Amino acid sequence: MIDHVSIGVRDLKVSTAFYKKVLAALDYELRDERPETSGFGRRGKSHSEFWLNARPGMAKVPADSGTHICLRTKTAEAVKAFYDAAIRLGASGDGAPGIRPHYSENYYAAFIRDFDGNKIEVVTFVAL
Repeated sequence: MIDHVSIGVRDLKVSTAFYKKVLAALDYELRDERPETSGFGRRGKSHSEFWLNARPGMAKVPADSGTHICLRTKTAEAVKAFYDAAIRLGASGDGAPGIRPHYSENYYAAFIRDFDGNKIEVVTFVAL
């Protein structure tokens, strides 16, 4: 089982503000703020599960890196709310909300690229 994940960001303040807004759709809240890192955890959980680490000299993550982080949520509405908030705040779409039948017939997901090129997926499994 994975305890937490972290991604590098070039501007911690900007990325923390961005993720604070978009992760709210998934019931995450900002839990930890330190000079070089910010941690988000789901309400009701005991610890931060998703971390941003300041990497000011980092190059933008290339689109073909093959790496992405997937966060699970409970509803298709939450997937859409996350995606819509991210796009509204300036992230790039990398797959609009919808069923991904090549994964499974009830796999409903969306993909974004944050300001640093990190690919973030949000998924739920819908009843058929």
